[in-house]
Amino acid sequence: MLNITDKKLEEKIPPLLRLGFRPFFLLGALYAVVAIPLWVWMFQSGQPSNLAVPALWWHVHEMIFGFSMAIVAGFVLTAVQTWANVPGTKHYRLGLLVALWLLPRILFWTPVPLWLTSSIEALFLALLAYEVGFRVYRSKGWRNLFFIPLFVLAIVANYAAYATIKGMPPFTSSAVWQAMLWWFTLLLSIMGGRVIPFFSARKLGFDKPQPLAWLEWCANLPLVALFVLSFFPITQSELGLPLMVFAGVAQLIKVVRWKSWLTLKEPLVWSLHLTYLCIPVSLLLRGLLAEQFVAHNMIHLFAIGALGGVILSMITRVTMGHTGRAIYEGPSMWWAFVAILVSALVRSLGVGVAPAQLFTFVNISAALWVIAFVMYLVKFGPMLCKPRADGHPG
Repeated sequence: MLNITDKKLEEKIPPLLRLGFRPFFLLGALYAVVAIPLWVWMFQSGQPSNLAVPALWWHVHEMIFGFSMAIVAGFVLTAVQTWANVPGTKHYRLGLLVALWLLPRILFWTPVPLWLTSSIEALFLALLAYEVGFRVYRSKGWRNLFFIPLFVLAIVANYAAYATIKGMPPFTSSAVWQAMLWWFTLLLSIMGGRVIPFFSARKLGFDKPQPLAWLEWCANLPLVALFVLSFFPITQSELGLPLMVFAGVAQLIKVVRWKSWLTLKEPLVWSLHLTYLCIPVSLLLRGLLAEQFVAHNMIHLFAIGALGGVILSMITRVTMGHTGRAIYEGPSMWWAFVAILVSALVRSLGVGVAPAQLFTFVNISAALWVIAFVMYLVKFGPMLCKPRADGHPG
């Protein structure tokens, strides 16, 4: 970690607002623990009278734009400091971003008009893109500018999601949600391809496999196409399944090249490999299974296993490293990583095979999800609220 901040000024800032990962990892994990039990209650009891949006809409939107986007914000606001070699967002500016993320989570449960809630959420994404973009521009680190069009797409998709509640656009909420899941699949594919083989080789002492340009294009370009086709259901019905299979094969080749079998001795490494493996497996199952109910449930193999699992593994690692601790000498989390993987399997394969046990499997999956993130909060939450253990800024 580069010492690029005046320590005396740093000590005047509350530790929770000294770098982006601190408030956003804490709030994201807390929201993961709150939002899923709330959804299970709504799923089994019906629409709450004081919720301003449909319950299913709220569930999907909040797991994408609430929980997942909070973690993305914490990650990029922290990583850009290293990419650009300039101080990251902190103190009042960071506090503003946190407030803009938090407000929509609260406003959904009030009579505030949706145009205001959606505008606040769009402002959060726009300011997040600015905080990352101007630092990348100053450092001329052009390879990291890919985040900016991704955030622009997220702003458009978010507005579209709100509009679907009123039946305004010529597509459904489901189309927007599918598009954003492909958005996150692409993000995980790009960032996972950068960091997972690097972390693995560095920790375990084997040669890092060099990325193959043709393989990256084969793995990622179909995801871009699937994002676009989400809004064109007729074309998607013809091209979607073969694109999923093609992307799934390419993603599987990527994982094999990472030598996952060599990582089993270190939970912070094998957790990244196994949770990322949910991407190619879910793509292949969705593309190959004839039974649509079963295939549809494979979305949860990605949403819980890949997205939730990679998030849990990465925030554990980043919390250790950016609070000045030895990354591989922290509290054990392997039970949490197992819990999130089993949660994904229960919610996807379990429900797909035995749909009559839907409520039971949903309850089990939700309980395992909550256990995993509670373990993170208990073991790592205090680290986020205290100054770095090594005395450095950040």
